[in-house]
Formats: sequence, structure tokens, C-alpha cells
Amino acid sequence: MSHPRSAVVLLSGGLDSATALAMARADGYVCHALSVAYGQRHSAELDASVKVARRLGAASHRLIQVNLDLIGGSALTDHRIAVPEGQAPDPASGGNSIPVTYVPARNTLFLSLALGLAEVQGAEAIYIGVNAVDYSGYPDCRPAFIAAFENVAQLATRVGVEGGRLRIETPLIALSKAEIIRRGTALGVDFAETVSCYQADADGRACGRCDSCRLRREGFAAAGIADPTRYAAA
Repeated sequence: MSHPRSAVVLLSGGLDSATALAMARADGYVCHALSVAYGQRHSAELDASVKVARRLGAASHRLIQVNLDLIGGSALTDHRIAVPEGQAPDPASGGNSIPVTYVPARNTLFLSLALGLAEVQGAEAIYIGVNAVDYSGYPDCRPAFIAAFENVAQLATRVGVEGGRLRIETPLIALSKAEIIRRGTALGVDFAETVSCYQADADGRACGRCDSCRLRREGFAAAGIADPTRYAAA
């Protein structure tokens, strides 16, 4: 009797990762969701991840605690650095285009944690909701980074050494935000439960001013779908 295929899905509680989880389920995987409390400004997205994992039928959901706030260097982990409000620099423009909301080594760390869980679970794939179209210009969201990490996974794991392969799946990487929203909606994602804002309040209400809020709002408008995001009072 064959065993069902399984995947580890990195789940932040935001729009993209929720859609990635729904897509992994649609691909036929039993999904083990993994969220990381990394010292970010708020816990609202982690609270959202619990709801999303439950609604989308994750077989398990783990929360791992790390402390990237002890390293700092990002507006998302260091309260002394203000979250910028307004349109972010164009990542294709060159020069100093990486915004202060970039968290150094975050996706490298997240994928490493997911890799460990995947080995223990015997998972065939890791899903991560990175995007290289409508995004903020983070270097660890690029296809070249994902390909390099997949090579690391082959070299650093028992399954790789024994001739198997653990794939890093990035189903959103070439989609616009509108396409992601349409895909998630078709797969039953309740985006009202997700939190994408860099500085959401304790109740999960979005600021409506940060780059993540801008990308999310513009995505719903382009998709022709009503934005269910709860915004804090101005």
C-alpha cells in the first residue's frame, strides 16, 4: 500500500503563504505547515497562520521560535528602524534598491528549518510562497537563490546523499499579486483571515500605508476581487 506524498509548507499567515498551502494541497500533498516567530514586530500574522492552517486542512502545524531581533538590521525586527510608508524602490532599477524591510538571512533560515522537518517527516517537497514579480525587492525571493538552496539540500541531507531528491517548490514565483489572489480564491483561501501588513496592530488590522499593504491592495484591485483586509482607523 503506497503512502501519501507529504510536503512541508512555510506558512507566515500572509496572503502568499496561504495560497502556497492551498496549492500544495491541490497538488495532492499531505501538508505539514511550519511557521516561525523570528522576532517580528507583531504576532498577528502568526495568529493568522493558525486559522489558515486549520481552514486549509494542514495535517500538522508547528511554530518555531528564533530571535532574529537579536541581530536586527531590518525594520521588521528592530523597532528603532521605521517601517517605510509609500512605494518601495523598483528592484529592477539597480543601485540601493533593497528596502529596510528586508530581514537578513530570513528565507535561508526558514528553508533550513523546513529542510530539517522535511527529513524527519519523509517529505518530498518544501513549499515557500516567494514571489519575484509583485514583491519588495528582497534578494532571497529570487529564482537563483531558490535553485542554489535546492542544491544545498541535495548535499546536506540524508535523502540527497542516498540518491533521492527533495524539491523546493515556488508556485507563486512568476505570478502577479492579482494572479495569486485569483488562484487562492479559486482554491478556497479566506484572505480575510490572512495578515500581510508589516506593522499590523494587536487585532491584526493593517496600517494601509506600508509597502506590503500597497502590494496587497493593488493586487485585489487588479484581480477585480473585493479587498477583505481589515484596516486600522487612520
